[in-house]
Amino acid sequence: MTCGCGCTTEGGLGGSAAMTGWVLTEACTLPTAGQAVRIAEFDGLFTTSLLDMSREESGWLRLRLGGGADVESRARDLTAREAECCAFFDFAVGRDGGQVIVDVRVPADKELVLDGLAAQAEAVLTARGGR
Repeated sequence: MTCGCGCTTEGGLGGSAAMTGWVLTEACTLPTAGQAVRIAEFDGLFTTSLLDMSREESGWLRLRLGGGADVESRARDLTAREAECCAFFDFAVGRDGGQVIVDVRVPADKELVLDGLAAQAEAVLTARGGR
């Protein structure tokens, strides 16, 4: 079973082959009906807006998105909803010039979740020829 944040009881992921290594379902409270939609929302945000990503340090992923206020609003909404279902996430959304910066932090025991999110973002960049 897979949750919106990519959680699964099998240790892998459904919905997107690019997402792997996310945490177990008990860490997420998203209802089953919303899980595939949430995964698609992250895929959509990355596909339309992701410019780059970097691991700033252990437990910290930085996503750089291209776009204006609409992309920032979309990122804020999506990360706020994700933090509600997976409370261990610490998201910060801001701007740096013409880019939207999304900082994602997790505690050490949830590092696999961050690895999964990074793998999803990396797959989008690679598919675009950006990596």
